[in-house]
Amino acid sequence: MHLEEYNQKVDQLKKYAYAYYVLDNPIVTDDEYDKLYHEVLAFEQAHPDKVRFDSPTQRVGGVVREGFEKAKHLSRMWSMEDLFSLEDLRAWVARVGKSAEISDYLCEPKFDGASLNLIYENGKLIQAITRGDGVEGEDVTQNAKTIKSIPLTIDYPDLIEIRGEVVIKLKDFEEINRERADSDQPLFSNPRNAASGSLRQLDSRVTAKRKLFFYPWGVGVHSLSFQKQYDLMNFIYGLGFLEPPLRKQCRTIEEIETLYQTFVKIRPTMEMMLDGMVVKVDDISLHEVLGYTVKYPKWMCAYKFPAIEKSTRIKDVIYQVGRTGVITPVAVVEPVDIEGAIVERASLYNFDEISRHDIRIGDRVIIIRSGDVIPKITKVQKEFREGDEKPIKRPTHCPVCGSELLDEGILIKCQNLSCPARVVNSIRYFASRKCMDIEGLGEKIVAQLYGAGLVKSVLDLYDLKMEDLLKLEGFKEKKAQNLLNAIATSRHKEAHYLLNALGIEHIGEVASKTICARYGNDYIDLSEEELMALEGIGPEMAASFCEFMRVNRETVVKLQEIIEPVVEIHKEAEANPFKEKRVVLTGTMSQPREEVKELLEHLGAKVSGSVSQKTDFLIYGEDAGSKYEKAKELGVTLLSEAQMKEMI
Repeated sequence: MHLEEYNQKVDQLKKYAYAYYVLDNPIVTDDEYDKLYHEVLAFEQAHPDKVRFDSPTQRVGGVVREGFEKAKHLSRMWSMEDLFSLEDLRAWVARVGKSAEISDYLCEPKFDGASLNLIYENGKLIQAITRGDGVEGEDVTQNAKTIKSIPLTIDYPDLIEIRGEVVIKLKDFEEINRERADSDQPLFSNPRNAASGSLRQLDSRVTAKRKLFFYPWGVGVHSLSFQKQYDLMNFIYGLGFLEPPLRKQCRTIEEIETLYQTFVKIRPTMEMMLDGMVVKVDDISLHEVLGYTVKYPKWMCAYKFPAIEKSTRIKDVIYQVGRTGVITPVAVVEPVDIEGAIVERASLYNFDEISRHDIRIGDRVIIIRSGDVIPKITKVQKEFREGDEKPIKRPTHCPVCGSELLDEGILIKCQNLSCPARVVNSIRYFASRKCMDIEGLGEKIVAQLYGAGLVKSVLDLYDLKMEDLLKLEGFKEKKAQNLLNAIATSRHKEAHYLLNALGIEHIGEVASKTICARYGNDYIDLSEEELMALEGIGPEMAASFCEFMRVNRETVVKLQEIIEPVVEIHKEAEANPFKEKRVVLTGTMSQPREEVKELLEHLGAKVSGSVSQKTDFLIYGEDAGSKYEKAKELGVTLLSEAQMKEMI
C-alpha cells in the first residue's frame, strides 16, 4: 500500500467510524469495516513514522497513569444560574432586559454528564481538561481521544476551546452496571457518575471500552466573528461534532416555556439523561454588556426540570458534628431510588425546622433531590400516622465526644475544641482549596492521621515526618513525600488564606480578604469596633471573630509563626482622579488588563465588568467593542489608555 492509498483508506475509515459510532447508522457491514481497519493498521505497524494523527486506530487507548496532572483552562468555564419555575424565568428575563434590549434567546437541552474543555490548535486536538473549579481541571487528553464523537482534527486552524458534556446512553449505563455487578464491583449510582468515572480512568483502555459521547454546548477562547450564538454553534457542529436532538431560537417567554414543556415530555424517551434546558441570550455582542457575577454569566441560565419527589419513611435520626461544633440532625430514611441515586439520608437542617414541620420518627414523608442538592424533606404525610411515631428529642450530649451541649434554641453546639469530629472537620476545611490548599489531604487521610494520633490539631500537620507516614496503611514513600511537599508549599501564602482556613463562624473568604487587606497579620487583638468599621463586617461577624481569637489566640500565633503568611496591606489611597470612581476596562492594552485593574484598585477605583449609568470612566485600548459604544450612548467619560496614564 502506498502513502496516498493509506490516506484514502484512513479518510474512508473515518467516514465509516463516524456513521457507526456517532450517528449510530452504519453504512457498511462489520466485516467490511474490520477488513479496512486492519488494512490501515497493518500499514501503520509497518510505517510507524507515517501514522496519521487522526487515524481511527489511535483511539484504542493504552496509556496507564498513576494520576492526572492539573491543567488550567485558557478561559474560565463558568457555572450557570439555576431556575426552577416559570416565575424564576420571568424574573431572569426581566433582569437581563433592564441592561440590554434582547431580541431572541437560544434554548438547548442540558445534558446531565461530565463537562469537558477541548483545546484545538492548528486543527489538532492538543488538550482535554475536565471542568474542575472552572479555572483549573484535570488533563484527560489521552482518554478524550478514545471518545469517537470527539474529532482528533478539525477544519479550523486557529486556537479554540470547545466546551461540552460527556454523556453515556442509559442502555450502555445499565450494561456497565451489569458487568460491574458480575465482577463484584460497586455500581455507578447514575449515568452522570458513570460518564465522569469513565472519563477519569487511569487506564485509557477502560475509557475506550465505555461508549461515551461528547455534545458541545459552547466555546471559550476563539477568533470567530459570529453575531449569534445559534450560528456559532452551527459552525461548531459543522466541524464534525454531535448536534443536540432539539434546539431552537425563541423570542418570548411563552416560546421558551413551550419548548421547556416539550423537553419535560420527551425527557423519559431520551437516550441520554437531561436535567434541564439551557437558555442563552443569542446576540453574542450583548454578553459583555450583561456581564458576569462571581459565579456565572448573567446572559445564560439553566432552567432545571422539576425535582423528582418520592415518598419514604423516617427510620431514625442521627446527629452530625460540624467543624464549628454545630449539631445537624439527619433523617435516616427507608432507601428510595431518585433518578438513579439511592437516597438513604436527608438533612433536617436544624431543630427549628423539625418543630415547624412537626417531624417525627416513623413518619411517612415526601423527599426531593434536585441535581446535586442534598436531599430534603418537603412534607410530612400526617394522614398516614398510626400513633406510634416518636418525637425527635433534642440531644443534650455530643454524639461523638459525649460533652454536654450548648443549646441556643435553633442551634445546638458542642463546645469541646478537642472533639474528634470538630478536629477532623476543621483540619479538612483548613486544607481545602480556598484555604491552605493542601492537595491530598482529604477526609480519609485526615481521619487516618487523627486515628493514628499523629494529628490532633492543624498545628500537628507541620510536624509530620516521613517515618510517621510510612507506618500508616496505604502510604509508600512517594505518596508520603507528595503529602509532605503539599504541606510545605502551604507556607508563605497570603494572609487571608490562613485567616479563612481558621474556620471562624460567619468569617468567610470575602471577610478574610477585607480584614487582611487592612490589617495584614495584625488581626488577632482587633476589637469589635475596629472590625465593624470595615466594609461588610457586621456585629454578629465581629463578635464571632473576637470570641474565636480570645479562645484560640495561642494556636493562631503559632500558626502565623510556622506559616509566615505574606502580608499585603492596602493603604488608603491618596486623593486622585480615580479614587471612589466606578471604572470599566475594554479593548487590548499595552499591558495585561489584570495589571491595569490592580493599578486602578490601588488608586481606590471600583473596577466593574459592565457599563451602566453609574459608570464614571470607560478606559479603552485597541479594538474596543460593545462596551465602548454603550458607554458613549450613556454619556460616560471615555479615556484612552494613554489619557488614563496622563491623569495618574
